[in-house]
Amino acid sequence: MSEIITTELEERKVGKELYSYQKGAINKIFTLFEEATEDYHLLYQLPTGGGKTVIFSEIVRQYLKHHQKKVLVMTHRIELCRQTSSVLTDFGVNNKVVDSTANLEDQKDFSCFVAMVETLNNRLNDGKLDISDIGLVIIDEAHYNSFTKLFKFFEKAFVLGVTATPLSSNVKLPMNDNYNELIVGETIESLIDHEFLARARTFSYNVGLTSLVVGSNGDYTVKSSEDLYTNTQMLGKLLQAYEERSKGKKTLIFNNGINTSIHVYETFKAAGYPIAHLDNTATKKERAFLLKWFKETPNAILTSVSILTTGFDEPTVDTIILNRATKSLTLYYQMIGRGSRILKSKSHFNVIDLGNNFHRFGPWGADLDWQQIFRAPNFYLEKLLNDEDLEDSFGYEMPEVLRAEFSNTKDVYFDIKKAYLAAVQSRDTTKVVLEKSLLHHAEICIENSEDVYDALDLAKKLGDDIDFRLQRYTKCISKSTHNFMDWLKNDYRTKLRLHLRANFDEMFEEIHGRPPE
Repeated sequence: MSEIITTELEERKVGKELYSYQKGAINKIFTLFEEATEDYHLLYQLPTGGGKTVIFSEIVRQYLKHHQKKVLVMTHRIELCRQTSSVLTDFGVNNKVVDSTANLEDQKDFSCFVAMVETLNNRLNDGKLDISDIGLVIIDEAHYNSFTKLFKFFEKAFVLGVTATPLSSNVKLPMNDNYNELIVGETIESLIDHEFLARARTFSYNVGLTSLVVGSNGDYTVKSSEDLYTNTQMLGKLLQAYEERSKGKKTLIFNNGINTSIHVYETFKAAGYPIAHLDNTATKKERAFLLKWFKETPNAILTSVSILTTGFDEPTVDTIILNRATKSLTLYYQMIGRGSRILKSKSHFNVIDLGNNFHRFGPWGADLDWQQIFRAPNFYLEKLLNDEDLEDSFGYEMPEVLRAEFSNTKDVYFDIKKAYLAAVQSRDTTKVVLEKSLLHHAEICIENSEDVYDALDLAKKLGDDIDFRLQRYTKCISKSTHNFMDWLKNDYRTKLRLHLRANFDEMFEEIHGRPPE
């Protein structure tokens, strides 16, 4: 069987030319198909950008050529239905999209159907679609659990699920409950080495996430995410990260919530950058217009809400910004994967992480043991650090542009936790910790200033560092209500300004060895 398939693959004149790893995957799948029982459920993993649709389209073509049964391809979104149908057509497969408006009177004329899961469920329940001769069922983005309710209709069909991440979107419904075996495809690193994918350069900005709430689906709620990511500080951090790492480059921003995306749009628009907002309320015409604009505008920025995580292919994207946190490994890989399409002029792309996702999951393309994750998903999930543990390992990293303004200072870092433990050990009041921190801030401002006005200006720019230290402090004293935190931030800044005004001359002479001019 393998030799026949390989020869036919090479002789095929329709569709895209297959790469060697794609041919190898098809041979493995067909070998299992021939050896397994008719109700076997096989899962195939391949990274985003590896060509899953191309692979299963060729499988459909080969299957129909050698078997007298029909094929059903299932997706979870209507856009994916149309894209899949188009690729199948390119491969010479005459197929019919079964959507809510489809006329099924001519269904006997087709050997392949493409359907969205909810529409298919309705058509099967009302008896409108004949599936008695379906021998092969292919499920795209198989990690979504909406497909499992349809398995009862295909108890005598070979089921092939394809996904970039064989980890269920619902921790209570592991994929090994519905699939007998996993075939692991080419790794991201291998696809990069062979120039099929671009390499990611990740820039992670530490963000305090302890205010986020985990919902019933196991990921952060939209409400708690929007409370965090729409505040002035986070919007400023996003704009700063863009200007440091992606200014002038085509950028795709992912958010968790429409309101957040609109705030992002307004922030970048006010700063004079070319940006558009897209969410699932846009009409087909609006969506097509925005995506055309995004494609044709070299420095375009598109802020969106998960809608472009699947079924969106724009190779000219230079930067992916994760303006959200997620506990979903699949979503993490999907979002970053939108920037991995390669061009002759593009071998790398940037990832700006504003959700501690890099620290939670590791680098995109890390050598994950997908077989172990498939067999024991809970073991993998339980090993992931929670937000508090993640943040305990953070140290404040001053942005390069700001660090240059403190070039006279060897070390701008102050360890709040270490100072707190020392205070407890020496039986000092914990307020001493804040006094030492404030004195350190005053010293580094004066060390890099010629007059008090320079020092006050530098103090204003230390907002992120001040907030980071105070967050560490409130964790140490186990007192972190919003009201207390707001008061503490204002009080610290006020005291720092007063300290600089009152003690500048004395501290300047002590630090510089001369009086200020």
